[in-house]
Formats: sequence, structure tokens, C-alpha cells
Amino acid sequence: MAHYAFLNSNNIVSEVIVGVDENIIKTNTDGSQVGGTSEAWEQYYGNIKHQVCKRTSYSGNYRKNYAGIDYTYDTERDAFIAPKPFNSWVLDEATCRWESPIPMPNDGKDYSWFEPNQQWIEVTI
Repeated sequence: MAHYAFLNSNNIVSEVIVGVDENIIKTNTDGSQVGGTSEAWEQYYGNIKHQVCKRTSYSGNYRKNYAGIDYTYDTERDAFIAPKPFNSWVLDEATCRWESPIPMPNDGKDYSWFEPNQQWIEVTI
């Protein structure tokens, strides 16, 4: 089972679907075949919806991050990037994930980012 993301004209993900694995080859009623590569399936699904379609995966094997609605597809990085969560956060170029300017404490407690003070606040229940 593979997943494919559809992009609007601004390279923003508008929909993610479950599709066939890239190694599957489908024979059409006219005898023509489609598939065999992720690029072939991207083209196939893109033609159906008249949108650019890109393969994505939970494992990050395709385009660094699993695509979600409103994620941006960065053509230069060939990566899906989540919306920026806070103004102070910066993009890690290697992972294409947003990181806080101060690392979250790693002490087993729960924290939430507080943007006005740019700090991690412990969450207690």
C-alpha cells in the first residue's frame, strides 16, 4: 500500500490518498500498461485529478516527511514540509522539520512551547 499527495498550484498538499505500490503494473482494457515505478503512478493519479501528484510514505523513504494537508512540497529539496508552527522556529535542512530555537528538555516530563517568551513550559495534568 502506497500513499500519494496531490498538490495545488502553489505546491500545497490538498489531499493524500492510498494507492498501489510502485512495483504494481496495471493492464488497461486497451492492453496498455501503467505502473512499475513511483513516477509512473504519480503521473497516473495526477492525470486523473489534473493535479501534480507525489509519492509519500510514513517511513520518510519518500520526500523526507509524510505529506499532510497544507504541507508544502519543496521542489528544490524534493521534500514535504509541515506548516511552520511558530515564528521563532527554524527549518532543519537535513530533515526538513521545524525545530525550536531551544531544545525541549529531555527529562521525561511533558512540555508545550510558549512562543511569547520562546521557552518550553512544563504541562501538568
